[in-house]
Amino acid sequence: MSARRLLLTACLAAVTLPAAALDYRSLAEAALLYDAPSTKAKPLFIVARYTPVEVLVANGPWLKVRDAKGDLAWVEKAKTADQRTVLVKADRAQIRAQADDKALVIFEAEKDVALDLTEAAPPGWVKVKHRDGQQGYVKATQVWGL
Repeated sequence: MSARRLLLTACLAAVTLPAAALDYRSLAEAALLYDAPSTKAKPLFIVARYTPVEVLVANGPWLKVRDAKGDLAWVEKAKTADQRTVLVKADRAQIRAQADDKALVIFEAEKDVALDLTEAAPPGWVKVKHRDGQQGYVKATQVWGL
């Protein structure tokens, strides 16, 4: 292989490397989100406790985040938690006993309900726990925040 072709192949390989994994956090408490990284900035809206957000930028004690609707805002990093949650995006998500479409439905969760992520699950599924203690598997396509 010529040096030119080898260089071209290396460049193409570098361009097609996978992007960094998305970083999600959940709010530890209800939080006011701002249009800039400062409490003196314009307040935009309040987000409920347990709501997952996608972290786009970390700037000292502030995080620029995207919510499930696609809105961008800044939140104080101290308002977020290590415990990960997902938000139901389907009208009604079925949480099943096993990661299988034919498994028993343990409970259903309505749109915008936050569920705790509990552990790894088979591809296409997420193991979750409701605040009342019920847990099971939900299809990854029915939730946001992964």
